[in-house]
Amino acid sequence: MSQLIEKTDKFVFDLFKEHLPNTFIYHNYTHTKRVLKSVKEIVDNSNISSEDSEIVQIAALLHDVGYIKTREGHEEESVKIATEFLKEQNVPQEKIDAINVCILETKFKDVPHTEVGKIIRDADASHFGKDYFDEASEFLRKELELQDVKTYSSNEWLEENIKVLSTKHQYFTDYALKNWQGQKEENLTSLIKKKKKEKKKLKKEETKAKLKAKYKDESPERAIQSFYRTALRNHIKLSDIADTKANILLSVNAIIISLVLANLISKLDTNPYLTYPTALFTLVGVISMIMSIIATRPNITSGQFTKEDVENKEVNLTFFGNFHKMELKEFEWAIDELLNDKEYVYKSMTKDLYFLGKVLDRKYRILRATYTVFMVGIILSVIAFAVALKTNPGADIKDVLEPETGNIYKIEPRSFEADSDVLFA
Repeated sequence: MSQLIEKTDKFVFDLFKEHLPNTFIYHNYTHTKRVLKSVKEIVDNSNISSEDSEIVQIAALLHDVGYIKTREGHEEESVKIATEFLKEQNVPQEKIDAINVCILETKFKDVPHTEVGKIIRDADASHFGKDYFDEASEFLRKELELQDVKTYSSNEWLEENIKVLSTKHQYFTDYALKNWQGQKEENLTSLIKKKKKEKKKLKKEETKAKLKAKYKDESPERAIQSFYRTALRNHIKLSDIADTKANILLSVNAIIISLVLANLISKLDTNPYLTYPTALFTLVGVISMIMSIIATRPNITSGQFTKEDVENKEVNLTFFGNFHKMELKEFEWAIDELLNDKEYVYKSMTKDLYFLGKVLDRKYRILRATYTVFMVGIILSVIAFAVALKTNPGADIKDVLEPETGNIYKIEPRSFEADSDVLFA
């Protein structure tokens, strides 16, 4: 590499680093180095002079520097910047003119006329014939979007690339035609396949959307199914809530009865005045438990149906209680009959919804009564204990006769010190 090429490379690198906006994610120093590499690839396989080789390599480095000034007409700005730089390097005017002509040959819409022009033109579009075409193409699309030039959708960008590769672009050098044209055609084929695939996908989505809209507008099935689904789900949730409430009452009352048996009943012989409050407290707990069990106790049905029931649409096959004793073949036959009759399906779901509601009504009525009994019973029990304690203030003091002396002492079990009785006459 000549010193002039090295100086030009450093000049372009510094220029882009300081002045090129970061929205240029395609036309940047990386692109410039790729073009230079492709130029060298063609030059090494061509019969051109060393002088022309240096000219086209310097032009490759300087061909996009005009982007720091403008996008439209950047080739002319590149020529101005190149001329100023090359004059500073004391490059002869004849050579500067040759480099500038080579830079202008990169205009995509024009056909190159010189040999070096063909080389740089093919190098500038070498990515069309490379396996990294998709990546480079996507960078260019994003750059156009970031700079508000134009925003392409995926399909639009596919069509644009197909148009460019099939009709607008061509390679001019023998090396590019021999080594890059094949990959370019493969890239074009891949784009066409993608377009067909996207077109098929879009058509499928449009058909699906039309059918969905038609189904939604013309058929009430969706609304009906949503109604049954929502109503049944709500009923099942309410049934779960009722069972949970019953379980809470069972657990609480079981604990209460256990405490009564362990602590209160054993002391009734020495504290008889607590008998009635304790009995009331225990009775409330037992009644609450019994009512909770009744609320959640399942009913057993016959579990059988006849063919006449199915034919007359009188049996609800959505509830296990109507078929749990039937043979599998009979049940399968009944289900086939059910599914073949849409009206029968809806009728069965309606029955299921109705009887679920009846069960819920029974559960909640019993649970409401249970909670009322429990609440009133607890209040009355507390009142009973309070009255018993108040009306028997000295009930805890017992008369004890000492056999030897005949003296009577009063013992108060309530302790003021740990494990000691207070005795007083």
